[in-house]
Amino acid sequence: MNIKSCTLHSILCLSMALSLPLSAAQSETAGNDATLFSADGYRIARYRSPTPAAIDQARTLDTAALQLLLQQRPDTALLNVQALQWRTGVFIEQEVRLQIPGSYWLPNVGKGVLESRWEDYFRVQLATLRDKDNTRPLVFYCRADCWMSWNATKRAASWGYTRLYWYPEGSDGWQDAQLPVEPAVPVPLTDAH
Repeated sequence: MNIKSCTLHSILCLSMALSLPLSAAQSETAGNDATLFSADGYRIARYRSPTPAAIDQARTLDTAALQLLLQQRPDTALLNVQALQWRTGVFIEQEVRLQIPGSYWLPNVGKGVLESRWEDYFRVQLATLRDKDNTRPLVFYCRADCWMSWNATKRAASWGYTRLYWYPEGSDGWQDAQLPVEPAVPVPLTDAH
């Protein structure tokens, strides 16, 4: 690692360069860098980087726990929140994305700052998924080491949703466990803005 190339706090860079573990206070300071989080606590940059072990607003699941939840509650809504480019009213897919079978792909709702179109889209989709049963479990995921699912979970909780689950291993962890996947198809967005 080139110490000159570090852009985080000097203590973080020095620790990484020397391969020394950070203390909890140092990690907290480095993780709360104003360039990484919005004032209301959403991750706004470097979405593909190590995530926390848990989120206060939801139950964190590993692959085995997610499989058990799906057995116990087959109506569980799996919400894939991987980002996808949106241009002139259409999603632009440059590669096939894979997801857990039966998932709803809601692109871009995990960004730290949501444009009104994405906030409206997210609110409508959550309301639709909970329309007939407000106890229906909602599981948010993305890929491994992706803050978008963390953000989406936190945002759903801020809107009053409960029975929330976060699967931080995401589609990568599911595939690593050699479980079936399917090509992801985004839930359509009508761009009224």
